[in-house]
Amino acid sequence: MENIHVEATERTPQIEFDFGQNIFALRGESYPEDVAEFYGPKVRALAAHIGALSGARIEFHFELIYFNSSSAKVLIGLFDLLDEVAENNQVEIQWHFEADDANMQELGEEFGEDVHHATFRMMPR
Repeated sequence: MENIHVEATERTPQIEFDFGQNIFALRGESYPEDVAEFYGPKVRALAAHIGALSGARIEFHFELIYFNSSSAKVLIGLFDLLDEVAENNQVEIQWHFEADDANMQELGEEFGEDVHHATFRMMPR
């Protein structure tokens, strides 16, 4: 599968999906006008790839500084997907946040509570 690289814009995050290394990242702000149009094809490609893996090491880096409620639904779906594939793979989720950003820290902690099979790491900067 071909890697996905999308540059960040004012409203959308940078996306780096390296399917060969199984390292994935979202960086920046996320409040696209059409969440389904922006994320849909990328999340479907990710799901198809990692859903077919077994015994693999997978890393996902969330380095978001802001996201809206529509993007939060996408994030929850990604956490569910990653947690599901962690039953047959070694999955590490890293939640990066500024050390003085209590809101992003709290959101990360809340997301991490719902992850049961993957490793969820809080990564203050």
